[in-house]
Amino acid sequence: MDNQTVETRLWDAAEHLETDEDMAAYLDAALEDGDPTLIAAVLGDIARARGMSQIARDAGLGRESLYKALSINGNPEFATILKVISSLHLRLRAEPMGNEST
Repeated sequence: MDNQTVETRLWDAAEHLETDEDMAAYLDAALEDGDPTLIAAVLGDIARARGMSQIARDAGLGRESLYKALSINGNPEFATILKVISSLHLRLRAEPMGNEST
């Protein structure tokens, strides 16, 4: 049996977010999960897919500070999250959870 080297690379969600619908569905799934770290990371993926520099300009933030805020170790303020979501032309919506036990 030959010893073959298989080259792999990290999967990057930003490379697969092609439409507004893709981006909205990705963010919606993260919001359903409810993990703030995941939500920030998903926003970072979407911002990279759209162009981080442009999103930073539109949000009135520095590109490097936006990268840091939306990184896995970032802890963005809610105001920053709202600015980014607005710059991405996405919207947050609330809906009642309903009674899931019946």
